[in-house]
Amino acid sequence: MPTPLSEALKTETAAAHTRAEDSAFVEQLIAGGACAPAFTALVAQQLVFYRAMEDVLHRHYLDDPLVGAVADRKLDRVPALELDMAHHFGPDYDVRLATGEIRICPATTAYATAFTTAHSPEMMLANHYVRYLGDLSGGQIIARMVGRHYGIPDEGLHFYRFAEIPKPKPYKDAYRARLDALDLTPFQRGRVIEAAVESFEQNRRIFADLEHARVPEHAAAGAPQ
Repeated sequence: MPTPLSEALKTETAAAHTRAEDSAFVEQLIAGGACAPAFTALVAQQLVFYRAMEDVLHRHYLDDPLVGAVADRKLDRVPALELDMAHHFGPDYDVRLATGEIRICPATTAYATAFTTAHSPEMMLANHYVRYLGDLSGGQIIARMVGRHYGIPDEGLHFYRFAEIPKPKPYKDAYRARLDALDLTPFQRGRVIEAAVESFEQNRRIFADLEHARVPEHAAAGAPQ
């Protein structure tokens, strides 16, 4: 019998996951060596690619045989991110995004574009797994750390709260069980794993872009100091 998909995903993405987590931007943010503008710059990137992902997900994949097995509107992050953006950047954040006043990194644009131009069931399933299970897991650590280090209030951390999922562990266990129950061909399984690795690589590229931008660009984006 093949390794359950959830275990294969965890094993096969481990190296890419570590590369993303060990990026200088993330390490400094978690350790308190960055600044509030660094965090709010990250929020802006998240809004852009989550809007792209959830738009494609909702329009094309809620009833898909693969993605539909794990799709759940309780996981949606865009409404929470919009609340966070309004808190950090003001109610006109969409105008400021459109004019470029709020900086969006090249890697973020590339990630969002991939959802709209190259989506497939396997790609969407992989990103669904990487993004939402990560948000339910390590994302909680980020919320605690940025609140502690940079004084970010709860009003700016909606993204990390899943009001309709009060117990993340049972939810994640059930999610993995649904993954493992999928009837995938070897080709589909390989494509899901490849896309999951690429998703972590996309994360790493975004973190690298944010690290290169550093504080001057974060401040120029309109984030509070």
